[in-house]
Parts: sequence; structure tokens; C-alpha cells
Amino acid sequence: MGSYENWRNWTLREKVGQLFVFGFHGYEPSEEIKELIETYGIGGTIYFSRNVREARQVHRLSDSLKQIAKAAGKPNLLVAIDQEGGMVARLVDGVTLMPGNMALGAAGSKEGAYETARICGEELRYLGITMNYAPCLDVNNNPDNPVINVRSYSDRSEVVGELGTAAMLGYQAARVAATVKHFPGHGDTAVDSHHDLPVIPHGRERLDAIELKPFRAAIAAGTAAIMTAHVVLPALEPSGKPSTLSHHVLTGLLREELGYDGIIVTDCLEMDAIDRFYGPEKGAVEALLAGADMVLVSHTFEKQKAALEAVVAAVESGLLPLSRIEESLSRVLRLKSQLDIDMPIAPWEKASAGLATEANRTVARTWSEASATLVKNEGGLLPLKHDARTLVLWPDIKPVSVADEILSGDGTLGLYLEGTLERMTERSMSSADPLADLDSFEQIVVVTYDATKHELEASIAKEVIARAGDRTIALSVRNPLDLNVYPDVQAYLAVYECRPLALQSAAKILTGTLKPAGKLPLEISAAYPFGWSVEL
Repeated sequence: MGSYENWRNWTLREKVGQLFVFGFHGYEPSEEIKELIETYGIGGTIYFSRNVREARQVHRLSDSLKQIAKAAGKPNLLVAIDQEGGMVARLVDGVTLMPGNMALGAAGSKEGAYETARICGEELRYLGITMNYAPCLDVNNNPDNPVINVRSYSDRSEVVGELGTAAMLGYQAARVAATVKHFPGHGDTAVDSHHDLPVIPHGRERLDAIELKPFRAAIAAGTAAIMTAHVVLPALEPSGKPSTLSHHVLTGLLREELGYDGIIVTDCLEMDAIDRFYGPEKGAVEALLAGADMVLVSHTFEKQKAALEAVVAAVESGLLPLSRIEESLSRVLRLKSQLDIDMPIAPWEKASAGLATEANRTVARTWSEASATLVKNEGGLLPLKHDARTLVLWPDIKPVSVADEILSGDGTLGLYLEGTLERMTERSMSSADPLADLDSFEQIVVVTYDATKHELEASIAKEVIARAGDRTIALSVRNPLDLNVYPDVQAYLAVYECRPLALQSAAKILTGTLKPAGKLPLEISAAYPFGWSVEL
């Protein structure tokens, strides 16, 4: 069954199995994922942080999965991952971690979006990963969005379309299938579909003008795959079904109107937007009826098996036509052939030579530095004085991103300022008295990760600015909208992510060794519009 030419002779379960992507637990193939490969010949698997220790282990894991499928006489698997860059990245150690989308939006370069994606894709391919669930083409036009935020390039659909399409082409130049998401748009929601079912009330004219524009661009440029959003758009689906399960959205709009003939993959059916209201079993059947090609069930073996068997039963009962299964199967096998996933994974000696090279790290550093945006510098507080007594206040949090990625605490700003500032004290916001001796410091740097949602960050930043505003600089290391929480601060620098490269870029600007070059990729307020920046 390694060849795809005789697929019409496969059993129903083998045909259905190819339409599922399943996650599993552990750094090695679990017994559950082995069973799913050997029994059903599933189409793909997905890596989360729970599967990733470091690069060599991932290389070994991918090869093991390939060997399991081969030994069972099943087609090779697509191996997927969410490696968006920035704050959403499963792979961190042993690879080049690229800046995330909003940082690239601040750099404002198609070349940067393409180059960072191409290098990321090449490194993924060295590790046996053939599909990246990236980039996000959501337009971040809702400041209360809890799920997209810096995963978006911008609040402007033209910018999202231009940079997202460049990134998509970069991944695919590296022979990794890009998966643009979340169709038809998850940017204007105030609800996280991991936890509830968002509703976007806009009419069709508005959706065409904003949400759909980036997807049209990516389709025209040849994206390999599109991931659905678990959002309700009454203008497109009056029944109240989420887009993932909507025939109007997936077939009527995406296939027929937009002319898309690539892979449609669902977002995970264990997210509450589907799990709570439909369940993965019914969700899988309805998604395929709607026009999806691959169904993602990321976590629970029992739900994975039940979803697959529910689809088999739906075909056997006549609810789900076999022709619908075979139409999607032909697309999946076409993609596998295009990606040449049956090629052996490069031996570790060769693969490791292509990972985290100095040239690749230089590219990442270049675009990280190009993204850092100085929004305010009233009173000439920056650059910092090297010999002044300095306090750095740091939020003591390990944020969990919407994509289940835990920030590993792999560096604080002080690490990069140390040795540059002669007299510096670094203090956690959650320490017993973080504002002790505040008057004794000649300059203060308040770091916030997301003060719009974390009350401790907001309250401390506001108190520091109230007491020592004439010598306080605010640094945002994720959400640039933090400035709206403490608008009176005199100096404000945004770097869009709390990763080592971004912190190094921030440290260089704070100390005057780097000129800020980024421009706001979204409107913070009327005073600080899209494209705003000041010089140092």
C-alpha cells in the first residue's frame, strides 16, 4: 500500500483513515498512534510541545513514524506542526526560531516574510516535518481578540495578504505544505474558539473587504492547504453552524466561489467550539459533508478512534457519500505525491548541518532587529544612561498561548542588559515589594507582556508611571496595545514577542547600540496609527 495508484482498491477504513490527522502523547510513537497507523493508515500526525524535546529527538521521532507506516504497508504520513514563529513555536531548541507574524508586520518586508518562512521550512523538512499549520491570515482588527493578537501580521488586510502570501511561498519553496488559517477569518472575535463558539456578525460586503482578502491572495498564489475556523458567520451560514461544519462556507464559498482546489483541513475538533456543541464524531462527519478534506483531532485516542469510526458508519449508512470521501482522498494523495513524502529523511549528520546555522541565525536576528518599534520617546529618556542606577521590573509569568505553547522562560531582559548597564537591579513584579526604594532609581524600565489582560502588570505599570513617570520607560514584549493601559508613559518600545532574539533587539535599542526601524503594524490609538514610529 506504499503506492497510491491502487487506492480505489483500498478498504473503506483505509480510505477514511487518510482523511484524519491525529496527535499523540510522548517523545516516541505511542502505542495509540501505532495502532491508528497500522489499523487505519491515517493520513497524518501533528507534533505539539509534548512531542518535542529537541531537534535530534524530533528527527528520530519522524523517522520512527515513517518506519511504522512502511512496515504496516500503509502510505507515509504527513507530519504537521504549528511553527508560526515568535510566541507560537513547538520547536525551539536546535533550530532557528524566527520572528512571529506581528514582528514581521512591523518590519514590513515581503522579503523578510519569505526568507524567514523558507529557512523555517527547510529546517522542518530536515526533521521529517512536511506540513506547517502556518501562516495565520487572520486580520487582527479586534483589540479584545484573545486568540490571534500577535499571531497576525497586521490590522490591515492588504498587509496580511501580502506578507502571508510571501510566507506561504517561502514554506512551499522548502517543500513544506503551508496551511493558511483560519478561514474565513478569526481576527475579529472576542471569544477564543478553544473555549467557546465565536460569532462574527458582519455582512458579506464587510467580509469581502477585510476577512476574505488575504485568503483570496493566498489561493491565487497556490497555497497547498487552508485551515478552517470554528467561528459562526450568520452572513454565510444562517443555520448557526460553525464554518468548519458549513457546506455554504467550505463548498459554496471556498470551493465554488473562490475556486480553491487544494486541501481543506479542519482546526482541531477537540476545541470546545466543536467538542462541546457537536463532539468530534458528529463534527468529523459534518466537516467532511461540508467539504473538508482532512479532519484534525489532536489529543484523545478514544475520541480519535470514535471520530474515524463515525465517518465509516456514515458512509456505510449512506449519510456520507463514498464519492465525497474519494474526492478528498485524491487531494490528500496528490499533496503527498507533490511533497514527495516517501523520500527518506536525511541522516542526522546531514540534517544537523542544516539546522540553526550561523547564516540562518543571522537572518532571524536581522528581521527581529528590523521589527522593534519605538513609539514614544518624550523627554529623551532613551537611550538609557549606562552609569545610572536602573530598575528593570519584569512580569513573573509563564504565559500559555492559545496554541498550547508554554513560554519556557528562556531569558529575561536583564540577561541582555547585564554588562551594558553598570548599575542595574532586576525585580519580579510578583516579588514581596516590587516597588521598594523606587525613588532611589534614576531610570526604570517596566516590562509588560499583556497588560491588557493581566491585572498585576497593568497595576504596577500604572503605579510606577504615576510615581516616577519622568524617568520610566515601558517595554512591551508581546501586545503592543499595552500602551493604551498606561498612555501617560513618556517612552514606549514594542518588540511583539518574549523570545531571546526580541529581548536582545530591545536591549540594543534601550542602550543605544541599535536604531529602531520597525513601524506599528496596527493602530494603537488615533495618536499612534498604523505605520507610526519615532526615531532614536
